[in-house]
Amino acid sequence: MATSCTSASTYNRFYVITKGDAFSPLKIGKAFLLKKKSTIMMANLLNYIVWDPDPILAHLGPISIRYYATCWMVGLLLGYLMMHRLYKEQKLGEDKFEPLFIYLFVGILAGARLGHCIFYQPEYFLTQWDHVVEMFIPMHHMADGSWKFTGYEGLASHGGVLGLFIAIWLYCRKTKVGGWTLLDNMGIVSGITACFIRLGNLMNSEIIGKVTDVPWAFIFVKEDQYPRHPGQLYEAIAYLVIFLLILFIYKKKGPKSVGSGLYFGLCLTLIFTFRFFVEYTKEIQVAFEAGLPMDMGQILSLPLIIAGVWSIASSSKRAAKKENKA
Repeated sequence: MATSCTSASTYNRFYVITKGDAFSPLKIGKAFLLKKKSTIMMANLLNYIVWDPDPILAHLGPISIRYYATCWMVGLLLGYLMMHRLYKEQKLGEDKFEPLFIYLFVGILAGARLGHCIFYQPEYFLTQWDHVVEMFIPMHHMADGSWKFTGYEGLASHGGVLGLFIAIWLYCRKTKVGGWTLLDNMGIVSGITACFIRLGNLMNSEIIGKVTDVPWAFIFVKEDQYPRHPGQLYEAIAYLVIFLLILFIYKKKGPKSVGSGLYFGLCLTLIFTFRFFVEYTKEIQVAFEAGLPMDMGQILSLPLIIAGVWSIASSSKRAAKKENKA
């Protein structure tokens, strides 16, 4: 593992130095071995995926459309369309569905943004007035005093979940839709949205993994020249699989199974259990995490896993109560 952390240029530098030393069989042998290692390393680098996409998808005048924001919007749109279908299947009413997107969009975006700023970069966002402003608007205060549109650079999934819960509470209070019904429906569709959010992270070359020598490693050129675990891709694939699994269970059980908390519990438990363990393949995002027994992603995942397990364990009781009322 340590060998894969050393770049080919390092071996080449050793070779040049050795080559200039006094002539001796030992040093010639050492030079030969180092050159051979350099050749092997260069061959290995060619086998890895070199990842250096332009984070900008398109320009509309002075506004830049980023892949990251586009992936977020695609994920939310797919979740919205899937939720609309569930509402129709469960005959919850079109009038109750219409305001849902606004509640969820604002709640998830605000929660994800504030979660990133408070959990991961408080030393930046909570120390100056203009940085506090940057928490709420998609712009950056430049050194010359001007403001530049950048989009929201930094969104935390755990904060998005918290914002989602608040939005659901406000929505259910307004529309009288059952809380567990909405939570279960969110559990069914959330995986596809989470998948696209992580693809956005991949396009941004952020939340990178640790150095590795696995053949599918990515070299994130914007960071360094080392092959690393594509942690964002691991999560995107896992969340897609979780989405398909929960959707399959829903199709088997039918619309009447919604409202027990089963799907909500499965979503929380599966997504954040995977998130907990995949963190071991990822680099820490901020320096203070180095002094913690677990990184921030793992710490924030634990209460959500507990909530998910509790929701699954108690779902049969809620299902029984629902049947008795019917």
